[in-house]
Amino acid sequence: MTEYRYDRLTWPDVKAAVAEERVVLLPTGATEQHGPHLPLDVDAFLAHTVCLEVGRRAPDKVLVLPPVPYGLNQHHIDFPGTIHIEPETFIAFCTDITRSVAHHGFSKILIVNGHGSNTPLVDLVARKTTLTTSALCAAVNYFALARKEFEQFKETEVVAHADEFETSLYLHVAPERVRMDQAVADDDVRGKYVTSDSTYDFPVRFSDYWSRWTSTGVHGDPTKATAEKGKRIFETTVAALVEFVDEWRAWPIAERRDFHQ
Repeated sequence: MTEYRYDRLTWPDVKAAVAEERVVLLPTGATEQHGPHLPLDVDAFLAHTVCLEVGRRAPDKVLVLPPVPYGLNQHHIDFPGTIHIEPETFIAFCTDITRSVAHHGFSKILIVNGHGSNTPLVDLVARKTTLTTSALCAAVNYFALARKEFEQFKETEVVAHADEFETSLYLHVAPERVRMDQAVADDDVRGKYVTSDSTYDFPVRFSDYWSRWTSTGVHGDPTKATAEKGKRIFETTVAALVEFVDEWRAWPIAERRDFHQ
């Protein structure tokens, strides 16, 4: 069986996939503003697209679930189109998905996240799944897998939102949807320890309403984006995920021990 899309299987197919020890991938993202040049689906679409390519390259090792296209987004809500899901709702919903997958017998699950603000939430989903089922569940931001590679050829300082990174990747996978003639650069408020967008190179975590510091909804400079850069990001990310699938499939699940006895 070479079908890697979870929802295309029949229930007997699912039984066979469990026996094959497939890793189940759950793409998560958001429906939110991404400046005047990118569609609302950036985070969910890119995470899902990466997962589907992993499925195409390793169809006997993975299954790709339908994506969760909504996430934590109150900070973007002042921009039209953004959909916000309360963190407790998101965690409960995604955990119900992963627990269902574990109930059917899959022992390895990976959440592939495309929305930065979902990061602490998918970490909790993975932990809750691992600690309440017989499966192991991990979580990864797909963009973290290409960050070192991107550092080698990026032309802009800020890697954040609707920026050179995301715009380049979107230009590679669906260039007809990108309005590069409307791409503009923008930045947030930065101090010594904190930034308004809670970017990763600042130690203090803080996320403000975006309407307080930007009129464009962009954090970074998408004008430097190219499809060629996007291809390098895509290939690096997919290759890393395919490699991790092998590592995750081989990861041991030892018996728990109760040291109270």
